[in-house]
Amino acid sequence: QVQLVESGGGLVQAGGSLRLSCAASGRTSSIYAMGWFRQAPGKEREFVAAVRWRLSSTRAADSVKGRFAISRDIVKNTGYLQMTSLKPEDTAVYYCAADDRNWYEYKYWGQGTGVTVSS
Repeated sequence: QVQLVESGGGLVQAGGSLRLSCAASGRTSSIYAMGWFRQAPGKEREFVAAVRWRLSSTRAADSVKGRFAISRDIVKNTGYLQMTSLKPEDTAVYYCAADDRNWYEYKYWGQGTGVTVSS
């Protein structure tokens, strides 16, 4: 089992930046990938970005490319989502997720952290 706890959400003005963190505990040695997803009010959850835990390769949704960067610190067992040039449409609850086999579908999920971008 892997437990995930997000932090770093909050209220920010459009154009601002935030860095989300996702602290992993438990069987962290089994993590293959960590991903970030978001769910805006009234919308379905959508993929944001993912990182292969040991390879450090990344991928991101087109809507955030060039603005958001995903990274991880294996020693700290923590993943990060650096968000810049934030837009009101980035407002959502952000969830981190982890899996031990792939970086498309995730077994373990955090409880989410809210991000509100004001115009």
